[in-house]
Amino acid sequence: MKTKILTGIAALALPLTGIVALTGPAQATPDADTAEAPAAADTTAAPSNHVNLGYFAEWGVYDRGYHVKDIVDSGTADEITHINYAFGNVQNGECTVGDSYAAYDRAYTAAESVSGVADTWEPGALRGNFNQLRQLKEQYPDIQVLWSFGGWTWSGGFAQAMQDPQRFAQSCYDLVNDPRWAGVFDGIDLDWEYPNACGLTCDSSGPEVFEEMMQAFRGAFGDQLVTAAITADASDGGKIDAADYAGGAQYADYLAVMTYDFFGAFNATGPTAPHSPLTTYDGIPQQGFDSQSAIEKLVAQGVPPEKLLLGIGFYGRGWNGVTQSEPGGTATGAAPGTYEAGIEDYKVLAGRCPANGTVAGTAYAHCGNEWWSYDTPETIAGKMDWATNAGLGGAFFWELSGDTADGELVRAISTGLG
Repeated sequence: MKTKILTGIAALALPLTGIVALTGPAQATPDADTAEAPAAADTTAAPSNHVNLGYFAEWGVYDRGYHVKDIVDSGTADEITHINYAFGNVQNGECTVGDSYAAYDRAYTAAESVSGVADTWEPGALRGNFNQLRQLKEQYPDIQVLWSFGGWTWSGGFAQAMQDPQRFAQSCYDLVNDPRWAGVFDGIDLDWEYPNACGLTCDSSGPEVFEEMMQAFRGAFGDQLVTAAITADASDGGKIDAADYAGGAQYADYLAVMTYDFFGAFNATGPTAPHSPLTTYDGIPQQGFDSQSAIEKLVAQGVPPEKLLLGIGFYGRGWNGVTQSEPGGTATGAAPGTYEAGIEDYKVLAGRCPANGTVAGTAYAHCGNEWWSYDTPETIAGKMDWATNAGLGGAFFWELSGDTADGELVRAISTGLG
């Protein structure tokens, strides 16, 4: 779902043990040009130190009316470990601000503010989401915040930027650590969708470009967090095969595997299929389009499992004109959604079209002529059990505003991770 910037809603069993705490910097901060791989991560940390990361969508402050204070009011601030602020843009080879008004200019009233104090118009005063995140961190100092760049809509600038990786990385460091919002961000997240694999655009950067990018950013950011969101396409010859994720992982604190959006009404007539299956199942429309296959392929490539986060969507994908309750039915098009056809928040679907079946570790619902798939607290519990048994570093979700007012999905992730 991180693939949608302007729509009001954004576009895993391995017998492994040992869980790593990924709440600090990578273990080495090599020079961008001559670095050797960082030392192996300590895998003896307690399960309670798993990553539970949520995306905060910059544009959510508009039609969605979702603000940083909602993270506190819902109880979510007590459950999460990290926030990815999405998104910054990549233009002309450099990182740039996405929406300056939402980011650091909108004036919050006392009632809207995390601190209960209204923003001021004094010269140089920080306002907007950045000031609210600063206030959040003052109350919850264990939460780490990263500025995420790219996403589907703004990923087209990465290929040009990577023609000069050091310049690109330095520009991002300078922006993330701008004195105007000092103390807000603990590092950077790179949402390149997808290097050398034809996402928004196609390029010929080669499979080594992901490692080159992560190496350059580790050199620029030193001991700050450096992370990336990556593909979950484990099909033969698919997107995982097109990049050296193991090479990049040695410079990353963790990699967020986008194990959602496998299927949806972008195939208007179906077949209906869960967009975030944990495992494969009989009748799945495409082999390799499931969470377990993605994680297994990345681990086989050489990515340490403790550096991988399992992705959870706080939304469903749905079709209309469906008569068959079980997966595999035909459809006439996308089901209606609040912000975009074929997509709806969990908080809406839980009441409007409750789940009445499960397949491959996730839920689906058939109500009237509509067919939806989404995760529930119960299926999230199963996914978190799988993730901990697989030795993963934790989980992440897109995105905060899709949860209920009392944060039931994020609480399910937290409980499931221990």
